[in-house]
Amino acid sequence: MSVLLKVSNISKIYGDNSAKFVALKNVSFQVEAGEFVGIIGPSGSGKSTLLSILGAMNQPTEGRVVVDGIDVYGLSVERQADFRREYLGFVFQQLQLIPYLTALENVMLPLVVTTHKDHEKIATEMLEKVGLGKKLNRLPSQLSGGEQGRVAIARAIVNRPPILLADEPTGSLDSVTSKEILSLFNNLHSRGQTIILVTHDPEAVESVSRLIQIRDGEIAADESGKT
Repeated sequence: MSVLLKVSNISKIYGDNSAKFVALKNVSFQVEAGEFVGIIGPSGSGKSTLLSILGAMNQPTEGRVVVDGIDVYGLSVERQADFRREYLGFVFQQLQLIPYLTALENVMLPLVVTTHKDHEKIATEMLEKVGLGKKLNRLPSQLSGGEQGRVAIARAIVNRPPILLADEPTGSLDSVTSKEILSLFNNLHSRGQTIILVTHDPEAVESVSRLIQIRDGEIAADESGKT
């Protein structure tokens, strides 16, 4: 496999000398295409800050993030927006589905700013891929928690991004629904999707192929997960 993401000496400092907080300190690692990486750590350890930096949403104080040869923070603000659309998919803990749009319409949203022409066909195929082909016209309120999670994942990958970033996607779900969502992540990984998952969920930790532990803004461990 080839290196898709390279993080070099990332530091993030909030505030100034009178009230300075160091969120990340000299963090370095790389991710190969097709890896399923979990990031864990106690609250305040810096893992969410790290994910936001990987997502081209939070300029680091020092260091570089390079994806597919692109120096992410060397881009203009406008080009960073293009980068996020072309390279990244996001799944959030609260899912952030639009309540008055159907499952199909929610998944079609990211396609609006692309050059794809048949938005409905592409979104339909993606929902079929996650097992919701018969519920295209349901509103989020008419779907179970697991089904809502599947819509959120379908929306995140509808542009076929090289990297899928997930921030505590099972954090507010019951155990049955969590297993359903993790099964879908595992299925995507088996198809070659690169996934970076921030989690506190022990079952999610068992699903990943590699685990990075963050403590006090630094990498405390970086080891293989499941075999």
